[in-house]
Amino acid sequence: MGAARSLYRGCLLGLAVGDAMGYTVDSRTWPEIQEDYGPNGLLGYDLVNGYAEITSYTQLAAFTCNALLIGITRGQIQGRMAPFVRYIAHAAKEWAAGQRPWGRPERTLCWLLQQPDMCRRHCMDTRMMDSLSRDTLGTPEEPRNNYTNPSSLTAAVAVGIFFDPDRMNQPEIDRLGAEAVALAHGSPHAFLSGGVLAHIVSRCGRERNLPLKELYRQSIATLEEEFGHEYSQVYEITSLMQQAFVLAEDATLMHYEAMERLKCETAPQVLAGAVYATLVADGDFDTAMIAAVNHSGRSAAVGAITGAILGARLGQDALPEFYLECLECSDTLLELADDLYQGYPMVVGGKLFDGDWDRKYLHGGK
Repeated sequence: MGAARSLYRGCLLGLAVGDAMGYTVDSRTWPEIQEDYGPNGLLGYDLVNGYAEITSYTQLAAFTCNALLIGITRGQIQGRMAPFVRYIAHAAKEWAAGQRPWGRPERTLCWLLQQPDMCRRHCMDTRMMDSLSRDTLGTPEEPRNNYTNPSSLTAAVAVGIFFDPDRMNQPEIDRLGAEAVALAHGSPHAFLSGGVLAHIVSRCGRERNLPLKELYRQSIATLEEEFGHEYSQVYEITSLMQQAFVLAEDATLMHYEAMERLKCETAPQVLAGAVYATLVADGDFDTAMIAAVNHSGRSAAVGAITGAILGARLGQDALPEFYLECLECSDTLLELADDLYQGYPMVVGGKLFDGDWDRKYLHGGK
């Protein structure tokens, strides 16, 4: 497998692994986790009928990928396209409709609505569902609420992994990451965290020789430069990430102690928790997962972001097989990752043709 393809796969599979592992202990206190799983906490999946189940964190990231591929396909075929955020908004609304037992639209854009594991109702935030059900969604300039939680943060992961210098420049991808989160979460704390996360993920695979901590430092410096003149909340996010740097350097701290200090409840705190978990793991995916989910905060969110960053950094081969063999939706995510890697297949036999691609990204999988 090519190195680049492995990074796309690693990002989406890593996100799903962290989501599925953290789901069973999400928002439970650390003492409660210890009571159920022992003094060291959860050390692997808690399977349901033999499967590790994903939640809305993975689903929303996947639908965002679907949306971006719809946009790029229409642009290639028609020579024009709407802004990417409009496709993301439409896909998010379709995902929300798929979470309800009623009201699913007859005509859809996203082929993922035909995949049962991508519509399973494990939504981690009913308020997000309400926001996505409205006719008009939010923007950074015109937010629809002041939600700070991390429920739509994984949409920024999809934006980051989609990045290609031939499609857009780095500031555009950072802005799109913020816009994708702002559709459902209007607090600057939330959507600015999306901007920095998209920046981090977009550079993970392209700059693998750059130490991860330095990549984080450069990312928050860029965040301040791009958004600091508009939003004072930028500096609260960078302060939290710097706190994660300090905690990661303290060898006397147990991982759960550091995560409890970071709290991991709001989007910036979840991002800081993922930064901490990736730094202390020193490239070991299993160590990062255990650190990411064992605390009193949003375990599934921290696990998902941690897995996405390390997967994009290290590639699929760095994910232990025992995490993948029972992971729900792994085949769907692999197909989606390969489509992201390939991009629109413009020329086949001298003409535009790819029946499967057209079915998925022009006809909604039908």
